Amino acid sequence: MLKIAVMVSGGGTNLQAIIDAIDSGKITNTEISVVISNNKNAYALERAKNHNIEALCVSPKDYTTREEFNEALLKKVQSFDVDLVVLAGFLVAIPDAMVDAYENRIINIHPSLIPSFCGVGYYGLKVHEAALERGVKITGATVHFVDKGTDTGPIIAQQPVEVLENDTPKELQQRVMEQAEWIILPRAINDIANGKITVENHNVYRK
Repeated sequence: MLKIAVMVSGGGTNLQAIIDAIDSGKITNTEISVVISNNKNAYALERAKNHNIEALCVSPKDYTTREEFNEALLKKVQSFDVDLVVLAGFLVAIPDAMVDAYENRIINIHPSLIPSFCGVGYYGLKVHEAALERGVKITGATVHFVDKGTDTGPIIAQQPVEVLENDTPKELQQRVMEQAEWIILPRAINDIANGKITVENHNVYRK
């Protein structure tokens, strides 16, 4: 059984997609051990509680230094003895110590086709605003392993989404979630849970 920690900052729509996929059997051999947010008001925490999943807030605001927060965050994750950490809209940089402790065991969902519109400063609606400003015709989402860079880890899956004429950033964001994020993130978790994913030399291979 793959034990996962899901880390979120906001509404938790990707968390809900994971919960629904587990309930429907699209994700097998997996259980969510804990949901952690940096935001005590994140609705994602309510989603977790509604499904009897332990929900916690670990916020940088509660610590004097970022180093203290990083240490507390890592200790909290380790206390649940999880096999995989899933960043599902987590808007805090993951400390290097956590990347070392969970090498190739942290995955992230990013709302673009990496390497487009990724890296420092590209998150949430900002990604879609940038895509529309550049006039791209195809965008999408990417699931990747997390390394010590920003959106630079090995890519697990990508799903393209068409950009429609007169799209607003919010409309595009919603379509990318529905047509890409909520599909490929649960699929990636299921593949990892069932031993279908390996990583060699920064490349992902499916068995």
